[in-house]
Amino acid sequence: MNIKPLSPNSLIIYFSNEISKDISQKVIKTYNAILKKNFDFIVDIIPSYSSIVINFDMFKIDFYSFKNIIENLELEDEINLEDSLLNIDVYYGVEVGLDLDSISNNTKLDIEEIVYLHSSKIYDIFAIGFLPGFAYMGNVDEKIKLPRLQTPRKNIPKGSVAIADTQTAVYPQNSPGGWNIIGQTLFNCFDKNLDNLSPFNVGSKVKFNPITKKEFLSKGGII
Repeated sequence: MNIKPLSPNSLIIYFSNEISKDISQKVIKTYNAILKKNFDFIVDIIPSYSSIVINFDMFKIDFYSFKNIIENLELEDEINLEDSLLNIDVYYGVEVGLDLDSISNNTKLDIEEIVYLHSSKIYDIFAIGFLPGFAYMGNVDEKIKLPRLQTPRKNIPKGSVAIADTQTAVYPQNSPGGWNIIGQTLFNCFDKNLDNLSPFNVGSKVKFNPITKKEFLSKGGII
């Protein structure tokens, strides 16, 4: 763990240059330990893949005092995430999975295999950004690890389930984007009534569950 100042009233905690489940666990443990202390001098705390940025009130504490506190935090050995699993229903049809055919051609996998490989894993949420409610999850199976599109689309429909490199995500609203689209969900990733505007939290886990076209349409899906 390496703690450095970003500005007179902010610091960053570096854990590693790599993105992995182990590093994510260290980020989450430190993040939770800081939150539990309920420090009155913290203005904002933002966890990411392998770091945490904290904005603080410099009139209440200085960088070196805060650094010393962080370095001496007691971290929990285990993280209880039993209640944090989010199940998301996805229709993996070619009508909404805009890149399924090209992915199948490039990977030499049947669409059914692609769907199985994507939906059979439980993903960790590493970071939230780009758009409110856009959760970066990983890691996808190596067989469906895909580069971003060479030419991003001008508009990707809300609820599109996508893959880029080792990560997967759901587009929370209509937006431009360069990820590979493999399906569609009606799961609401953005909710202005929630404190953090989304049901997603760093450290939570997500499971994608395939549903049929009939189920998708009956739930209000549009093709």
